[in-house]
Amino acid sequence: MYPSQTRFAGDLFAEFDGLQRHLEQLLGLRGMPSSIRAAGRGAFPAINMGSTEEAVEIYAFAPGIDPAKVEVSVDKGLLTISGERAVDTPEEGEKVSVYAQERFTGSFKRVVSLPEDVDTLKVDASYRNGVLKIVIPKREASRPRRIEVRE
Repeated sequence: MYPSQTRFAGDLFAEFDGLQRHLEQLLGLRGMPSSIRAAGRGAFPAINMGSTEEAVEIYAFAPGIDPAKVEVSVDKGLLTISGERAVDTPEEGEKVSVYAQERFTGSFKRVVSLPEDVDTLKVDASYRNGVLKIVIPKREASRPRRIEVRE
């Protein structure tokens, strides 16, 4: 958004980077993931996803978000996290100079494919210290259980 203050005149790599960004913008490729599971560089919020014997846990790292503006939904095996992060930087003016702006602002939406063995009727979501934690328990029938062998 703002030109770099550390760029040197005649910087060949910076020129190639600028050309690539310009071509992506002209062709409409900027920000378009290649598939539903692909996330572009800088996708927001960044997520970690894993499972235990009891549940699937998703951690979305979204600092600076108002929890009231976050929406979590499940439909047809897809978990959707959407919301909005407000702009918190002052507008550029006579007394303010912005040298770098790397923090994401605006609307966001992430879609994650869920495993078939989860119970989507019992989703639990909580937000604390900038981390959205989503826990989806597995169905009782899909959990491992020990079978006793009788004599």
